[in-house]
Amino acid sequence: MNENPTAASTAMPLRPLSPSYRWLVLAVISLGMFGNYYVFDALNPVGPLLESQLHFTQSQIGLLDTAYNVAALLVLLAGGVIIDRAGTRKAVALFGSIAFLGGVLISLSPTFAVMFAGRFLFGVGAEPLIVAITTALAKWFKGKELAFAMGLNLTVARLGSVAADNSRTWASPLFSSWQPPLVLAGAIGAVCLASALGYWLLEARAERREVLGRAGETDRLVFADLVKFGVAYWWVVGLCVTFYSTVFPFRRFANIFFTHVHGVSQETAGFLNGLLPLTAMVATPLFGLLADRIGRRAQLMAIGTLLLLPTFLLLSYTHLPIGVPMAMMGISFSLVPAVMWPAVAYLVDEKRLGTGYALMTLCQQIGWGLGSWSVGTLNDISAASPTNPAGYRPGMWLFTALAVSGLVFSYLLWRTEKGPAGHGLEDRKPHG
Repeated sequence: MNENPTAASTAMPLRPLSPSYRWLVLAVISLGMFGNYYVFDALNPVGPLLESQLHFTQSQIGLLDTAYNVAALLVLLAGGVIIDRAGTRKAVALFGSIAFLGGVLISLSPTFAVMFAGRFLFGVGAEPLIVAITTALAKWFKGKELAFAMGLNLTVARLGSVAADNSRTWASPLFSSWQPPLVLAGAIGAVCLASALGYWLLEARAERREVLGRAGETDRLVFADLVKFGVAYWWVVGLCVTFYSTVFPFRRFANIFFTHVHGVSQETAGFLNGLLPLTAMVATPLFGLLADRIGRRAQLMAIGTLLLLPTFLLLSYTHLPIGVPMAMMGISFSLVPAVMWPAVAYLVDEKRLGTGYALMTLCQQIGWGLGSWSVGTLNDISAASPTNPAGYRPGMWLFTALAVSGLVFSYLLWRTEKGPAGHGLEDRKPHG
């Protein structure tokens, strides 16, 4: 899902808000993110059952991700118009409801068409829900407090991913069939509705007291601005696309890969896959603090990408404990996003920062959607299976090639920033 936690700007409240009330708002609205991320990642442990019980091909499993990406693209192109016009309270309720209905639809039928439609509907709600929640937080927090609040919000969201990845362990009786785990995901998705209702009541009470100012602007794509971004920005976009086209599709197929190639149990596969968001919950803010302290952002992104590069070959061709390459991937999954998303603020004028983030996210969704479908197709063409584990190697080579491309973009960014036209990525303080 969209990893950018800084999509909106802040506004001054009309009079000071109670700190406890604002942190209550954060807690309530973050529950919606938990449910959102859980529904999204619920397919990870269910993937092997879709293959064995419903006879889905791996390209079809990849297309379930692509359905989400296409929906997200369509919503992103529409921009923040609905959120701007309806307001955050109504937008959170609307998109939370759509995300919940999408999660339910996914669980209703064993047919691929219905499940595809459910993932599409979920994508229509899930991505704008993230933007609406980010915008809502901008009404309650400001300055350094906003970044901390959004960091906590993202931590709660990733707890949803960890819970979904490990659901084969804590909800093991449900995994005798494909449907009960997805019904559970749909039920947990109801948290999106409960969170929206809670936020509606909290904001309505605050507005009656006239304590809230206007929210910041949401991300929306302005095509006339696309030619105004510098080359360093496009190197970051290239890294973003290749990085997420590698990590997210791998997570979709990781449970199947671990059981077929390494012979681990489904529970162990879920735990290994869940190590990525679990590591990121802790390490991402720490790497962000490191980058703020020492600068060297282009170099840090290059280091993170370099750690990712050998992991897929180690998983495919060696007998190293799986935890070794997964630990390397977890550090990369924490380091690169922690530095990459804030780096855009150094490279893009503040007035066009929303457009910069929106364009970067749009490109991310395109690469991610194509990556999931391509890897699934390669697995099918190569007849990847428990009896033919070597059939997974073409897909792992694709991941490796994408990691190499990301390393190239990191190097180009470093070269650009070392030149006279650098934007301060290598400095300790923002340029200008």
